[in-house]
Amino acid sequence: MEMEVARTGMSIDLPIKGMSCASCAARIEKGLSGIKGVLEASVNFATESARVVFDPEEVGIGEIVEAVKNLGYEVVTEKVTLPVHGMSCASCVEKVEKALKGVAGVVHASVNFALEEAAVEYIPKVTSIDDIRRAVAEAGYEIPEIRPEEDILEREERTRKEAYQRLKKKVIVGALLSIPIFLGSFPEWFPWVPSVLQNWFVLFLLATPVQFWCGWQFYRGTWAGLRHGTADMNTLIAVGTSAAYFYSLAAILFPSFFAVKGGGEIYFDTAAVIITLILLGRLLEMRAKGQTSEAIRKLIGLQAKTARVVRDGREIDVPVEEVRVGDIVVVRPGEKIPVDGVIVEGYSAVDESMITGESIPVEKTVGDEVIGATINKTGSFKFRATKVGKETALAQIIKMVQEAQGSKPPIARLADRIAGYFVPTVIVIAVITFIVWYLFGPEPAFNHALLNFVAVLIIACPCALGLATPTSIMVGTGKGAENGILIRGGEALETAHKLNAIILDKTGTLTKGEPQVTDVVTGEGLSEEELLFYAASAEKGSEHPLGEAIVHEAMERGIALRDPEGFKAIPGHGIECMVDEKPVLLGNIKLMKDRGLDPGRLEEDASRLSDEGKTPMYVAIDGVVSGIIAVADTLKPYSKEAVSAFHRLGLEVLMITGDNERTAKAIARQVGIDRVFAEVLPQDKAKMVKRLQEEGKVVAMVGDGINDAPALAQADVGIAIGTGTDIAMEASDITLIGGDLRSIVTAIALSRATIRNIKQNLFWAFFYNVSLIPVAAGVLYPFFGFLLNPMLAAAAMGLSSVSVVSNALRLRWFKPPIG
Repeated sequence: MEMEVARTGMSIDLPIKGMSCASCAARIEKGLSGIKGVLEASVNFATESARVVFDPEEVGIGEIVEAVKNLGYEVVTEKVTLPVHGMSCASCVEKVEKALKGVAGVVHASVNFALEEAAVEYIPKVTSIDDIRRAVAEAGYEIPEIRPEEDILEREERTRKEAYQRLKKKVIVGALLSIPIFLGSFPEWFPWVPSVLQNWFVLFLLATPVQFWCGWQFYRGTWAGLRHGTADMNTLIAVGTSAAYFYSLAAILFPSFFAVKGGGEIYFDTAAVIITLILLGRLLEMRAKGQTSEAIRKLIGLQAKTARVVRDGREIDVPVEEVRVGDIVVVRPGEKIPVDGVIVEGYSAVDESMITGESIPVEKTVGDEVIGATINKTGSFKFRATKVGKETALAQIIKMVQEAQGSKPPIARLADRIAGYFVPTVIVIAVITFIVWYLFGPEPAFNHALLNFVAVLIIACPCALGLATPTSIMVGTGKGAENGILIRGGEALETAHKLNAIILDKTGTLTKGEPQVTDVVTGEGLSEEELLFYAASAEKGSEHPLGEAIVHEAMERGIALRDPEGFKAIPGHGIECMVDEKPVLLGNIKLMKDRGLDPGRLEEDASRLSDEGKTPMYVAIDGVVSGIIAVADTLKPYSKEAVSAFHRLGLEVLMITGDNERTAKAIARQVGIDRVFAEVLPQDKAKMVKRLQEEGKVVAMVGDGINDAPALAQADVGIAIGTGTDIAMEASDITLIGGDLRSIVTAIALSRATIRNIKQNLFWAFFYNVSLIPVAAGVLYPFFGFLLNPMLAAAAMGLSSVSVVSNALRLRWFKPPIG
């Protein structure tokens, strides 16, 4: 292990990627030395590593790694999601996280109580999974061995079913024993109960398996906590039920002593029923929690099982795991596309709705990319596999959703901190309750003190606190994935609901990013088709985007073109050539006037088209200006609808572009943009975002995720427009797999719904505990003579957890506000 304690601090060797020369090493060294708490930093360019001596009290490994990333380099880390068994409540989360963060080489650790998983980022050169497993075991929990042949779905299903069946068996046994114990404990209520069940010794025999077999997990959890000087939910249940059980056992063994003290009652029913009800609550909770990860199971279930590949000239079916990059894969109508690739033969329409959320099938032909897990609708085709296994778009989406589900927004970290102090506080309240009732309560004072002591311990529910946030995050991020929206984590969700300004990059975001012919204006005696024939023939073979747009329009209209003769480009002005033995000029007004040609009334049309943000090109045939063809980067469908929806959400909408102000304002008028930043260079986009933030705005930046990376990173929420297989996820907080701007509206509405759901859950969890713990302590007794039976407390505690999970599941019915 490459980490040691130096004389004046802790030393760690970090593997660094991205250094190209010795000056890189010097830059990293200088950057690391400037961090508060770093005592010494030495970077070796040859070994591509950095030795850092630091004070762990002042700075953590995570901050050092982040500093290297901010300098433009990378520390080689791995991310892994590990199942954690044995967690029973929110305070367990803090204990497991503390154990993980104490492992040398762990950069970041986040534990999800609802998923029973830990997302860990670590430096493999410094530590290993075995080290992580040992640290968790020492904290009293378990990371089970993962079978290498199992996929994520199989592992999750197997673990969940095994745990569910074990718990179900305990609930059934507990119920079968607790019912006769309860009936036998109240002969005055149930006089028909056989006398054998009214025998205290028989009740003791029935209660013992419930206490120590059904309830053994509470004792095991308590012991693990005590070994590390902590207390959790298990402690409350174990102490509470043990107090009732052992008091009752003492009443059997020493009846004369308790008769003198005015007691002599037994509470086996209280202990047994509490354990059974709590286990029943956990069973219901486990069943509901299983539904929260439904979205991830759906995504994993999209994967194809087999692929038809061409090998040695024959088509053979192989498991999808055996497809290699470069394989030629055959897909027939109705079949699922197994991996990502590029079509080399054939054409078809492909349903990509399960990935992009867009319902209309997409036409595909040779050279087009296809995405694994999408469905081929009509034709047959062959494609070359370009991404397989963990590299496919679907695998990347699944990984991103899993990481998001394991993340925590700031609001959750607050709940975790509170849960850490919760159990010790409850134990103190329970002890004070016992003392007060024993000293000042009515006779039999000891019995009243005991029952209220147990009720306080049992009613307290840190579980509801622990489940409040992760269950909502899981359902919310899963719902986003179903709609083609990938949310990087809980922090992005929490920030997105506060947005009040959104910046849209023009090209490729508001517009299609490719010029199209928008208007064909003809002079007298000439049809649109004739004008396009001459103009497109002149541009035939052109590589200029505007020329390509004219050729594309002519072909769309079925116009047969001729090859131009004597083609000559006139830089900055246009082109000239011969088409059908007639001289043709195609270009701007300056070209026409240089040749002594008068555009006449067409100049007014050109001015109008320019005001609309279009590029007008004059066409002169045989020495006469015969018409205008206008080309523009056209708006995407639904751009105007999306901008209107942003306004309804209370957002100020801004546009940023490198285009001139006239073109930019023309586009802005068409869609209803509030403010325009024109002629902005790519490197200055981040400065514009910062300027808005300085005005007090919470800003979202929407771009293609590559050219706009600095602006996306600067924004409070960066939203990248993806293209299915080429999703630029790194700089963004939210990625849209499709290109429909309405998905951003859905993303913001979903974030608001999720945060609202989290706040409801936290309110319920806090309200439940704050209001019912005093009731269990007996504060209502002096006014109404009411005491809470510990068995009712157990039922209430179980229901509180189930209600929180059930409320989170309501997010499954979230509907996009538009589209």
